Amino acid sequence: MDSVKGTETPKDPNKGYVALLGWSVNAIKAAQAFDRRYIVVAPDWAADFCEANKIPFIQWDFARLNDRSIEIAQRLKEEGVDVAIPLFEETVEWAGAINSVLMDQPRMYGQSVLFRDKALMKRRAQLGGIRVGIFEEAYEKDDIVRFMKRVNQTLLKLDGDPDDPIHVKAFDKAGCLGHRMIRDIEDIDKIPDEEYPLLMESHLDGWEFAVEAWVHDGEIKFLNISEYVTLGYSVFVPATRELESWRDAITKQIEKLIKTFDIKFGQIHPEYFVTSDGEMYFGEVAYRPPGFKAFELIERAYGFNAYQANILVFDPKSTKEEVDAFFPREVEDAKGYAGCFGVYPRRRVVSTLEMPKETAEHPYFDFHELLSPTQETVPDRSAFGTHWGLVFFFGDDPIKMRDLLKAQEELDFYV
Repeated sequence: MDSVKGTETPKDPNKGYVALLGWSVNAIKAAQAFDRRYIVVAPDWAADFCEANKIPFIQWDFARLNDRSIEIAQRLKEEGVDVAIPLFEETVEWAGAINSVLMDQPRMYGQSVLFRDKALMKRRAQLGGIRVGIFEEAYEKDDIVRFMKRVNQTLLKLDGDPDDPIHVKAFDKAGCLGHRMIRDIEDIDKIPDEEYPLLMESHLDGWEFAVEAWVHDGEIKFLNISEYVTLGYSVFVPATRELESWRDAITKQIEKLIKTFDIKFGQIHPEYFVTSDGEMYFGEVAYRPPGFKAFELIERAYGFNAYQANILVFDPKSTKEEVDAFFPREVEDAKGYAGCFGVYPRRRVVSTLEMPKETAEHPYFDFHELLSPTQETVPDRSAFGTHWGLVFFFGDDPIKMRDLLKAQEELDFYV
């Protein structure tokens, strides 16, 4: 670590004291360089590192909520902590449970469950008048078969017409984990029994994008639109002018989301579809930093630290003036366009990492986080799969960035 307790930015005792739930070196570095007191709550394997680097630390196992779960909230309350900040999907429910104690607001735990259970989430969105696709829960294979048949019957498919695909997702996992597109009955047979129960959704043809919004006192303070090039592969920020032209409509949707889910503070990461007729459909919303290093991309494009932004909007002692002064102007103040590409080996057997010349010599190439392969046989991808590492780019033209990220899909990084 390039900063340790005692040599880091002085902390202001009049500002909030925050607990970071989960392990993120970048989040810790951001806290070290910020003016708020902080403590890291992470599993026991982080203890030695925290001690060596003088990082304030409480050991806790996030494996499951149980009868002893109240202990961590009581410990943090005794420590004087004001708020718990979730860094990963698995700690969102914990943050809700802890904050309900720290802030004496019992509804916060129930609210956190809405952010984790995708079926409950979509029902709450419907109650708020937000457009969603057709969805149901699946507890076994036959549920998916029935759902797929009903969806295609609703779409007035005739015998011989190709079926419209559906999607299945894990109830409470992040991003693409457990996400499968089902095109025919044979695809259903590939789902292991242990992945049930699942959420089933109809397929929406449209432009999918993500939003990162920082909320303070119920108001949006900064709204970034992340443009997906290929879902599960690539993203960049800010978005192209074409997608940014939807900003006013997107902002109205996020305001409706904030009202529907009664969000007073924090950072949200919703995903939406814009269909060809201009309708906007809600996909899902997360109450934690997004994947694919979106926070790092935002910092590269705009210059502000998104993890510090999280601390600021979560801290109940932050003032409106302080929050307003922290954020730049959306799009206008961006220094360029930052993107990343998730690498999946394209070959069945690989032996070495070899950066393609087209990538390494491109003027937009920034750096990569790819590692040499530890095994020769590439495992079959389950659902959307997990990338082997990210390649980062930065440049001044969003169209060039989009085309560059798309072109990476045809290159071999592992040979």
